[in-house]
Amino acid sequence: MLIEKIIQELQDIPEEKLSEIYELIHDFRVRLNPENPQPRTPGLLTGKLGDAFFEPLPEEELQEWE
Repeated sequence: MLIEKIIQELQDIPEEKLSEIYELIHDFRVRLNPENPQPRTPGLLTGKLGDAFFEPLPEEELQEWE
C-alpha cells in the first residue's frame, strides 16, 4: 500500500526536518478541499498571540475590508 511506503520514507527523515514535511503535507491536504475552510475563531488565546495571528489573511477576508 502506498501509505505504508510514505510512512517508511518518513521514518528516514531527520527529526528536525519533520516539521517542514508536516507543513507540506498539511498545506497540500487543505488545498484538496477548499470548500471546507476552517472558520477563524478570534480570542482563542486570551492575552496571548498564537501562531495563526502571524499567518496572512485569506484573500476572501482581505476583500471584505475593501
